[in-house]
This record gives sequence, C-alpha cells and structure tokens, in this order.
Amino acid sequence: MRLPKKVCIDNSSAAFHFQALTPDLILDAIESIGVFPETGLLALNSYENRVYQFRCDRGLRYVVKFYRPQRWSKAQIQEEHDYALALAAEDIPIAVPVIIESTTLFEFKGYQFALFPSIGGRAFEVDNDEQLESVGRFIGRIHQYASKQSFIHREPLTPEILGDDAYQYLRDSGIVAQSMQDAFFTVVGQVLDKAKQIWQQHSCDTIRLHGDLHPGNILWTPDGPGFVDLDDARQGPAVQDIWMMLTGDRAQQLLQLDLLIEAYQEFCDFDTKQLALIEPLRAFRMIHYNAWLAKRWQDPAFPMNFPWFADIKYWEQQTLAFKEQLAALDEAPLSLASFNR
Repeated sequence: MRLPKKVCIDNSSAAFHFQALTPDLILDAIESIGVFPETGLLALNSYENRVYQFRCDRGLRYVVKFYRPQRWSKAQIQEEHDYALALAAEDIPIAVPVIIESTTLFEFKGYQFALFPSIGGRAFEVDNDEQLESVGRFIGRIHQYASKQSFIHREPLTPEILGDDAYQYLRDSGIVAQSMQDAFFTVVGQVLDKAKQIWQQHSCDTIRLHGDLHPGNILWTPDGPGFVDLDDARQGPAVQDIWMMLTGDRAQQLLQLDLLIEAYQEFCDFDTKQLALIEPLRAFRMIHYNAWLAKRWQDPAFPMNFPWFADIKYWEQQTLAFKEQLAALDEAPLSLASFNR
C-alpha cells in the first residue's frame, strides 16, 4: 500500500478519537447505566461510530453505539433519538434507543453512547417486488409523519455541505495521488457545477429524512421491513430516501421506481419534479464519500479496512466513475409510468 505524502488531519476528530475506547471502558460505560453484559462484545460493521452487540445478564440482546467524538452535538444526537421514538410511536418499525431513567443518550469519560435492542432479520431484497412495495409504503408513512415539522439541530442536505465543502476538503487534504490530481479534480469540478445547476433549477420542499436509506439499512423480519441507523438523519428532499433503492440498468430502475412510488403514494404525495435530483444527489454522495474517507484517514480503522483508498488505481477508477456521472447528469431524469396511465 502506498501512503499519501501529505494528509490533512480532520481537526474535528483528531483531538479525541476512538483509540482510548478499550473493551474495559466499553464494559464500564454499559454497566454505568445499570446494564451488565453476560457475553463478550461482538463488533458490528460500523466505521463512523463504534457499535457492539452483546447479551446482558437478563438474557436480552443489545447493541451499544458509541458516537464519534465531536461529529454531532448532544442536541443533534438527541434530536435523532427523539425522531426515532416519535416514528416508533406511529408504529413505524424502526430501531429506537433504550430509555433508562428518562434518558436515551449517555456519557462516560467523554464518550456519548446509546443502547438499542438488537433487531434480527435478513437482508432486504431490492429485486423482490413484494418487499419493494412494502418498503415504499413504509417510507410513505415515515415521510407523512416527517413532513409535520422540521429538524432544528440536524445538519441539512445541501450542495454546499455535501458538495462544495467535500470537494474543497479533498483538494486541501493532499490524499489524491499527485499524478491524478489534475484529471480527477477537473472532472469532479465539472460534475459538481452541473449537479448544482440542476439542483438550483428544481427547488423543492424539504422534510425530515432518514438520510442514508440504502438497502443495507433495512432488515427483513417476519413482520416486514425494519429500519435502522438514523445517524445521517437530516432535512432534505424526499427523493433522498428513495433513490438509493434503485439498482441495475435504466429499465430496471424505472420498474423499481414505479413500484416504490406507487406504494409510497398510498400514504404521502410525491413531487415528481424531485426525480430530476436523483443524479445530482448521486454526484454529491460520490464526492462526500471520498471526502469522508479522507477525513477519517487518521483513524486506524480506515487504512486497515480501506487500503485501496491510498492507491493510484483507486483514483484512476474514481476519475472514470465521475466522467460517467457527468454523462448521467446530461441524461433525461427517470419518469414514472404509473403517473402516465
């Protein structure tokens, strides 16, 4: 693995990070709220935060989540928790934090953490029409409730935050292979300009979002879908919680989109003009993802799990991917057959 010569440290996480989060500290934190693990800690697949599953001495299975220090404020995390609890009160199957002595967010030696019941389930099958329709209905129900008021503290979804800020961070970080910088940043700049132009042409109302509703954040249970991980909840256009379900070629995506939105509309109106935002949202996500990896590169978990990020081949592939995205931004937006019947 070739490490970059220069890496800009993310000051928001450098002062206090996860290296001090030892197994003993984790156990002490859990026991500080009156829960006593009976089994060892099973680390779950999470890089932004630290998440562990265990069974307590009462036979209950829990997931404990330690939030990345200095990423979200206490008010922002609490707003996420309150939103999840409010959705659950509306019979939305979503993972909610455990309430202990009227509190869901705890602190131990500088770390903020929360406890969740462990939710079992299998992977959600995007190519299963019945499951896709069920998910569409539940997203419609979520958005029906979400539109009643706005987030106050959560970060909004904007081209400036996900696009401009991320692009500038990548430029300043020095993590892009030097021989690829001109080609990479030229095409990313073109993608960003085009995506922002389309965004400005299609202004729309915003609602409270899940924010990161890809298939991996939906579990399929005997009772249907179960939604997890509101860590990226934010204010934004409704289509953000829909477009990541779309897979395959354009024809497949059209079929999936039609199923999703027709089911969604049973509970909540959908502004079809937002379909023009799918490719801009994809573009912002691509830029933001690369900046996220760059910001977290000082966390030892990232070079260990994403070693290809420091290799020139990765930046060659990304340059090609952004060229393809630039072409996608020039294509006509997806449309809905169900609205043309």
